[in-house]
Order: sequence, then structure tokens, then C-alpha cells
Amino acid sequence: MRGIVVRAYGKYFDVHLEAEDRVLLCTVRGAIKRVRRGTDLVAVGDYVWVRDAGEGEGQIDFIEPRVRSLARLARHTNDVEQVILANPDQALFMFAWKEPEPHTRMLDRFLVLAESRGLPSIIGINKVDLDTAGHPGIDAFIADYVPIYPVITLSATEEIGLDEVRRLLDGKVTVVAGPSGVGKSSLLNALHPEGERQIGEISDATGKGRHTTTATVLHEIAPDTFVADTPGIRALALQGVDPEMLPECFPEFRPYLGHCFYADCTHIHEPGCAVLAARDAGDISPNRWESYASLRSGLVEG
Repeated sequence: MRGIVVRAYGKYFDVHLEAEDRVLLCTVRGAIKRVRRGTDLVAVGDYVWVRDAGEGEGQIDFIEPRVRSLARLARHTNDVEQVILANPDQALFMFAWKEPEPHTRMLDRFLVLAESRGLPSIIGINKVDLDTAGHPGIDAFIADYVPIYPVITLSATEEIGLDEVRRLLDGKVTVVAGPSGVGKSSLLNALHPEGERQIGEISDATGKGRHTTTATVLHEIAPDTFVADTPGIRALALQGVDPEMLPECFPEFRPYLGHCFYADCTHIHEPGCAVLAARDAGDISPNRWESYASLRSGLVEG
């Protein structure tokens, strides 16, 4: 039977069967375990074929090739990826307007990683109910992103913007990622109250969220609609992103790529650069260009 892995517990995996509304607790067939990979053998989001062993248990006999994945480098390695979610259709990157404060550089890292994997992105700004100034600050924060990505302003606790979130998630597998404390679990509780998750607090000392989700879990919030709650990520390595492919990961750069005077233009300082000309003309946000330059410097040096 075909199913999707919705949770991992070390060597055990919950598999939601496609043809039946039930979950089997599965292990992996021994022959599959012997295959060496530079990634997780089985990850949440993988489509697998399982054999029912009875009493709610089963065995994974085959793992379908991954179409894409959202991943980061595993700890203490330079070439082994840890899969946050396999086969997502899209990503919802959530930040809070306050508590904790949002940072565009981290948002851009998420977006670049998604672009490098061909993963469509949605930006969600939560806790807008904490903004008592009429949203001018929020409007300024999202101004650079609205022409490029779908952007939702919402409040999970006040149920603001939830209908728009449901519309964008419908019928897809969506990874919800962002820093700790921004309200990812609160959003999932609002969308799927039956599976209520623990909500974290904000540390008074650091202003950063305390982790409450310790592993990725895939929740079916509506028929054929899955949402992955992920561990809070404070620093995200740009796994697999080459400096030369970085310009393609900024969608607003793409109309100008290939039109520079130098074929190997880095879009940092060269004369005759079409990207720099577009920035100076106001067609590319200076803030986004600065983010690009900072990320490229880090990739070259790293």
C-alpha cells in the first residue's frame, strides 16, 4: 500500500495510508537500510510502499525517489544533509511582527534555499494584532516582497487572515518554517484544532522563542492537504547553493541576468552590470541587493 511518512521516531515511522484513513507504525526493510546515502534514508514527506503486518504495524519495502526536499547540513558534517521535509509542494515561511522581531536577512536565507530547490514560497507575517500603529511598519517590512511572493498578514490567535492561508494551502503539502516563537504551532492549532500542539514562550532574556516542536510532523488538516510543523530554525545553512547560482535565487534579478557587459559578472561591482543598473533605477530593492551581496560573500568565503 502506498502512503506518506507523517512522523519519524528514530528507526520507526508513522505512515498515513493513501487508500485508507489510518496510520501504520513502520520499520524499514533491512535490505533498504544497507543503501548508503548522503541524506536521510527515510524522512517525513517521503512517499513509501508498505506491507501491513497487523496490529497497527507495518514494514516499508520501497521508498519513492524524492522530487525535492527542504534540507540543511547535518551537525558536524560538510556533505550530509538532514531533510526537514521531503517532497513539499510549497513553503510557508513564518515570521512574527513582534515577539520576536523579524529579520529580513533570515527571511532571505529561507527564500534562497527554497528557490534553489524549485520550491514555491509564501511569506506569512503573524501577530499583526500586536501592531497598534495601523500597520505602517508592517507595510514597510513587506514592501520588497509583495511584488515577488504571496504575502499574508495574519494573527493566529485573533483568527485574522486564516481564510487566505487555507486557500493557499488547499490540496498541497506545505512546509511551515521560521524562527522559534513566531507562532507556527499556534497557526496549526487554529487551522487544525483536533491536533492541538504545544505553544512556546518567548525568552525574556533573549527575545527568542523557546523550541516546542522537536521534530517535523506532517498533519492532514483537510483532505489531501498536509502541513508540516518543523523545529524552530535560528540559523539555516544554504545547503547546496553555489555562489554562481545565487543570482537565479532572487526572482527580481532574473530579467536582467545575461544582459551584463561581462559574462561572468558577479553583480557586485562590475561596470556595465544590468542588475546594478536596475537597482540604481529603483527596479530592484537596494535592501534585497544588499542581502544578495552579503549572502554571496558568505558563500564565497565559506
